[in-house]
Amino acid sequence: MQNAENKMNKAIAVLQADLAAIRAGRANPAVLDKVTVEYYGVPTPVQQVGTVAVPEPRTITIQPWDASILGEIEKAILKSDIGITPSNDGKMIRLNFPPLTEERRKELVKGISKRGEECKVAIRNVRRDSLEGFKKQKKDGEITEDDLKNLETKIQKLTDKFVANIDTIIADKEKEILEV
Repeated sequence: MQNAENKMNKAIAVLQADLAAIRAGRANPAVLDKVTVEYYGVPTPVQQVGTVAVPEPRTITIQPWDASILGEIEKAILKSDIGITPSNDGKMIRLNFPPLTEERRKELVKGISKRGEECKVAIRNVRRDSLEGFKKQKKDGEITEDDLKNLETKIQKLTDKFVANIDTIIADKEKEILEV
């Protein structure tokens, strides 16, 4: 039971990390989480090679500690799929986030809903695996029929709780994106 809950928590954490990386018209440093820079031959996250700041609601600045890697950071951002063109002023890189169009907002909401459904499927797979484990224990004589029914009820309640949590997370992110 504890194992199932841990797996469900991990599924939620993955969903939240995915949603944090979606840009909603506002500058959010989490969009840079998956961007890595070649720094002395080692792929390094952007946050570890400089200071990432949000001076204005639609701007992110990256000030590297080593000015020689400005070009590398710029290339890494261009190669990534965040869809923002960096501007390099010789000391720092600025990322200006344009306001999203209505079309793009609706497209993002569809993608968010899809990710939410994928997370729900992962939660249900954990439930299925747990139920199979419980039935095997019953077959092996480790638990009684009553224990099996109680465990099935508990795992279903746990699943329902996590699915409701996913719905809340998705609704909040959709509201954030549709906000103009």
